[in-house]
Amino acid sequence: MRGMDRATASKELRDHCNTVSLAVMKMHPLLNALGDDATKGEIVKALFEITKNVEVVKKQTMRLEKRDDTSLL
Repeated sequence: MRGMDRATASKELRDHCNTVSLAVMKMHPLLNALGDDATKGEIVKALFEITKNVEVVKKQTMRLEKRDDTSLL
């Protein structure tokens, strides 16, 4: 996406993070139907890691949006 500005890229990152978060939330209720606690446990761990990493992306994007770039001028 050549030529995209920071505000547009930040918005798209937030939108994609929200999509991933929603997908993860929709997966949790399905786990009981698997009928295997060991599998469920490993999937819960993986979903937690996904959630944690999505939060890192959101946090870093937010920090960048709030940063004052006037000192660069």
